[in-house]
Amino acid sequence: MKIIVLAGGTSTEREVSIVSGTMVCKALREKGHQALLVDIFCGVEVPQVDEELFMEAYDVDQAAAYMRSFDSHLEEIQAGRREFFGPNVLELCQYADLVFLALHGSNGEDGKVQAAFDLFGIRYTGTGYLSSAIAMDKALTKQFFREHGVPTPAGISLVKGEGSTKLADYGMSLPVVVKPCCGGSSVGVSIVSTEQEYQEALEQAFSYEEELVIEEYVSGREFSVGVVDGKAYPVIEIAPIEGFYDYTNKYKAGSTVETCPAELDGEKTREMQRYAEEGAAALKIETYCRLDFMMNGEGKIYCLEANTLPGMTPTSLLPQEAQVLGMNFADLCDHLVEISLKKYENPGSMACAAKEKR
Repeated sequence: MKIIVLAGGTSTEREVSIVSGTMVCKALREKGHQALLVDIFCGVEVPQVDEELFMEAYDVDQAAAYMRSFDSHLEEIQAGRREFFGPNVLELCQYADLVFLALHGSNGEDGKVQAAFDLFGIRYTGTGYLSSAIAMDKALTKQFFREHGVPTPAGISLVKGEGSTKLADYGMSLPVVVKPCCGGSSVGVSIVSTEQEYQEALEQAFSYEEELVIEEYVSGREFSVGVVDGKAYPVIEIAPIEGFYDYTNKYKAGSTVETCPAELDGEKTREMQRYAEEGAAALKIETYCRLDFMMNGEGKIYCLEANTLPGMTPTSLLPQEAQVLGMNFADLCDHLVEISLKKYENPGSMACAAKEKR
């Protein structure tokens, strides 16, 4: 198949996305696909979009280096341009059989790109625009979890400049977790136990977004569960050597001990997997996602959030879970392509903008 692997973009997770996209593109080419790596925002210069472009010799690492060449003047490009999609991006995506979304964070994981692609008749991996938008919004996600019986920590949302920021006014007390409402990769997230830390965390998180989620702190063990085609993958436990599972611990090799399958008894494993499947269903997520959990000392499980485009880097969790099932990285990428195409076979699917095959 002719596949465009879209990565990069303008979010705080741009570099993670480039790493994910590079790995995915190599894996798909290993599987025999004609895959090209493209920066969704910076685009790519090509003579013309045609069959020959996909048939030529291709260096994925060189394509990734080209993407990174824009990093130092990304803000300058943004200031001088109104359109989000870079040169030749839409043309390439429309010509390809499928787009593999290796995007993370805003303008990629929040449903905007998915909605545009639905209108353009472009087929893509992952869930549709509505479930993407809901899952990206942590405040909305918590509401959906509560309404569908998926346990989640108590919390509130705060909008910058509106209402009180005093925890007591909401019946909450320290310690709490402060996080941007729609951020990813734990960027701007803080665990605070003093009033000074709380105020500093608010200032930091508000520098990223206008809306925050303040959540009760659950002390205990941290886990993650992938849900692929409606079925939960093996549970993986995440134990950072220092601190919590923040941006550094997610992507710096050797900073976290990850155990898969997690050392849980059969009953707890099945309970967490059931909540993962129910959480994905509550948010109407199609194809695949990953849900994050905490379990306190008494064994109570809390679902924190869902990731509709989970990372596909060397330290990412979903590939590790797939490995336990006997599926290597290339197999997983190929499988995600396969199940993503299935949603276009059903005219009643949420992603109903499938284009006819040439």
